[in-house]
Amino acid sequence: MANEFEDIVCFENVSMSYPLSGEVLRAINLKLAAGSFYFLTGPSGAGKSSLMRLMFLAHRPSKGRISIFGKDIMSLTRKEQAALRRKIGVVFQDFKLINHMSTLDNVALPLRIAGVSESKVREYVPELLSWVGLEKKIESKATTLSGGEQQRVAIARAVIARPRLLLADEPTGSVDDEIAIRLMHLLEELNKNGTTIVVATHNEELVHRFPYPEIRIEKGGISGSSTAFL
Repeated sequence: MANEFEDIVCFENVSMSYPLSGEVLRAINLKLAAGSFYFLTGPSGAGKSSLMRLMFLAHRPSKGRISIFGKDIMSLTRKEQAALRRKIGVVFQDFKLINHMSTLDNVALPLRIAGVSESKVREYVPELLSWVGLEKKIESKATTLSGGEQQRVAIARAVIARPRLLLADEPTGSVDDEIAIRLMHLLEELNKNGTTIVVATHNEELVHRFPYPEIRIEKGGISGSSTAFL
């Protein structure tokens, strides 16, 4: 278990490039302590999604060193990387739901992979779906849901197993203000239980309403006005 002083994420002089678009992140130095909550902000194309992909081990840096949960990601085997990813919850902008599965089965997937009993699955998942306002959509297939409903399913799936690190890319982008506030309160409850949370958002009102520090990315680097622990 992480203690309150452990750095969950540590970037040391990290840069990242894509073959066609060139360098998208440069010289990033960043530390996120266990149990912290950060907003990740900045203009479109600044590098927010790329930074999250590095945290999720979906990409490797072109330069620098990244440690997640105290482990240098460049030294991990594929099996060790997979084990590390199971401690990370991710909300993608494109949701990545499994279309032929019901809402319940999509959300239950992390629990079933972890070997949680079916009785517990049937207890936990409906309770969480009720919290996000989807109690009437439990048996609905993903393809029949609206964009906002799919987004809430994706968030529920990301938080159901209480990950140690949650990365949420525009988690309130397709929902109304009331649902957005409810989802933020859900993330706050998860944070109170020890999960480190990073929320990428363009919603300035949300950032101002909730008193969490900001990591601001501009032109591939961390802005000097950022309040992140660096």
